[in-house]
Amino acid sequence: MRQPRSADGLPAVVIAAGIFPAPVRIVECYGSACTIAFGDLSNADAIAASTAGADAVVVATQQLDADRLAALASSVRVIGRAGVGLDSIDLDAAGRLGIGVINQPAYGALEVASHAVGLMVAGYRKFTILDSYVRAGWAGPLSLAPMQPLDELTLGLIGCGNIASETARMCAPMVGRIVTFDPFATKVPAFVERVDKLDDLLIQSHLLSLHVPLTAQTRGLLGPRELALLPDGAVVVNVARGGILDEDALAAELNSGRLGGAGIDVFAQEPLPADSPLLSTPNTIPSGMLTIRPSRNMAPKRCPTVAREGPAIGTPARRSPRSCCLQLAQ
Repeated sequence: MRQPRSADGLPAVVIAAGIFPAPVRIVECYGSACTIAFGDLSNADAIAASTAGADAVVVATQQLDADRLAALASSVRVIGRAGVGLDSIDLDAAGRLGIGVINQPAYGALEVASHAVGLMVAGYRKFTILDSYVRAGWAGPLSLAPMQPLDELTLGLIGCGNIASETARMCAPMVGRIVTFDPFATKVPAFVERVDKLDDLLIQSHLLSLHVPLTAQTRGLLGPRELALLPDGAVVVNVARGGILDEDALAAELNSGRLGGAGIDVFAQEPLPADSPLLSTPNTIPSGMLTIRPSRNMAPKRCPTVAREGPAIGTPARRSPRSCCLQLAQ
């Protein structure tokens, strides 16, 4: 049975504790539109206790599998994801429960894109090798291999959504060409070329950057065969999701010296296991999902928005094109 709202009739929203560094600002910004509480959403028991009487919850990287979704109070009608990816939420289970799911497609696009560009340039220009060489007293191995100027390189983008488009915009003055493979994109920047097959992208990408969600179709998208198609010396960057890229296959290509480097911000298992082969591969930069740390990204204008219109009770889980993270029905 749905529990009643507060006397003022405002919707009640529970935000996962710790996802915003300045919770007071969230309350100041949105407290007139809804009642806000911060709760532990890390496990089923905590979820049941924290969401009693709530109309909606807001999460970031918290996992909401079928069991945890079932623990939500029956009053919860909407889940807001403070971010882009929805692979941490069981959308089918949410749909069966009649809970709508809304994300923020543009969340952190500039920050993630700039991080991708940083990893790309650092990897191609061998910053980690140069750093070790200087710290060792300008001694030791220094195998840089011939490097083409950046303006002679082709950047390949797998996926061309908001983040990939920002990455392309930042890289356009630096690289020679930008090519993308994205069969679902309705449009791409005018200066970006499209290819119809992934293989056609891979064979020409000196710099490869991944920008697709983790789905059943993209899991293991880049395996040994696909990585072998990249030009010698290519650099691979993944700021999308772990699981898209075969990490063992990438490590083998890096250790053999055929690929020139990698910048990996996301991994199939996090935290990264101590025996991960990527911790010992040459010219590899692991950065551990730190792409959206700049404080501007946590400003109220980018925090979840609560409105009085939105999906009604029983609306199935869906991917929303709206930039708001959360909207509530009356």
